Amino acid sequence: MRVAFSFITTLFIFFSCKAPKKESRDGAMPVAEYFNYGDSAVQYAGVRMIPIKTPVGDFKVWTKRFGNNPRIKILLLHGGPAMTHEYMECFESFFPKEGFEFYEYDQLGSYYSDQPKDSSLWTVERFVEEVEQVRQAIGADSTNFYVLGNSWGGILAMEYALKYQGNVKGLIVANMMASCPEYGKYAEEVLAKQMKPEVLAEIKALEAKGDFSNPRYMELLIPHFYNEHLCRLDPWPDGFNRSMKHANGEIYVMMQGPSEFGIAGRLANWDVKNRLKEIKIPTLMIGARHDTMDPKAMEEQSKLVQKGRYLYCPNGSHLAMWDDQQVFMSGVIKFIKDVDSGKF
Repeated sequence: MRVAFSFITTLFIFFSCKAPKKESRDGAMPVAEYFNYGDSAVQYAGVRMIPIKTPVGDFKVWTKRFGNNPRIKILLLHGGPAMTHEYMECFESFFPKEGFEFYEYDQLGSYYSDQPKDSSLWTVERFVEEVEQVRQAIGADSTNFYVLGNSWGGILAMEYALKYQGNVKGLIVANMMASCPEYGKYAEEVLAKQMKPEVLAEIKALEAKGDFSNPRYMELLIPHFYNEHLCRLDPWPDGFNRSMKHANGEIYVMMQGPSEFGIAGRLANWDVKNRLKEIKIPTLMIGARHDTMDPKAMEEQSKLVQKGRYLYCPNGSHLAMWDDQQVFMSGVIKFIKDVDSGKF
C-alpha cells in the first residue's frame, strides 16, 4: 500500500506541474503571470527606455511596468511640467491588488528620461505625440487603454483624448481645470485671499521684483500655500519630496511660469473647456476641497464631456491621491472596473 500510495502521489505531483495555469476562483491572475513581463535572460523589473521620435531627433523616455493584464493597461501622466513619476508611486499600493497593469512614466525632459535642451520640444502638441508613441510601445489600444493624468498630466490627458480618443477606453483627469485662465483667476481671487494679508503682501513684493530665487519666497510658499493646497500631509511623502528635488525647473518655468499664483509661460492661454463636449469616452474628473483647482469647475467638466463622472475628495488638495487617499483610490478603481465591465 505504501508503494502504491507513493506512486500515486508522484503521478499527482507530476501532472499538477504539467497542468495548464488556471486563474483563481475570483478571476484573478496568478502572481507568477502578473509579474511575467516577457523578459528573456536579464530581468529588468518592468523598466524600459522607450524610443521617442521628435522633430529635432530621437530620444528615450523612462517607463516602469507593473503587472500583466491585457484587459486593463493604465498610463500615469505626472504633473509639472517636468516633475517625475516618483510622486505617483502611491499607485503601487493599490493597483497591483486589483490586478491592473499600469505604467509609471517620466515624460521627455524629466529626471529619469532624456533631457534635451532644444526649447522647441516643450509644447503640448509635441507631448501629445510622445504619449501616442508610448501607447504604441506598450501595446495598448481602445480595448484596454486608460490614461490617468494629474495636474499638468491632466492637461496632457485631455489634449491626448481630444486627438486620439479612438485609442482610449477610459480617461481620468485628476485635479486639473480645462482652462488655465480660469485656473489663474481662481488662484488670484480665491486662494490668495485665504492667506494672511501680510504674507500675501510679502510674496507679491518678491514676485513684483522677479526675485523668485530668493529663499524667502519658498519660506513663505511652503507653509502658507503648498502645505494648504498642494499636499496636506505632514511630513510630505518621500516620493513627493524626491519628485520636487528632481524637477526640471527650466522646462517648468518655460511652460508654467515662475509664480504659483496662476499660470504664465506657454500654458498661459491654454483652454479646451469648450472642446470637452467632443470627448466621447468614459471620463472621470477628480476635484478636491483644498485643491489649487476649483472643485466646482472639476464637477462642471464632468458634465461637459459626453460620458462623465465626478469624484470629490473632501479632505484632499492638489495631490488628493496622497492626502485623501482612500476616497481618491476607491473612486478611481471603481471607475476603471465599471468601464472594464461595461457598467459605466
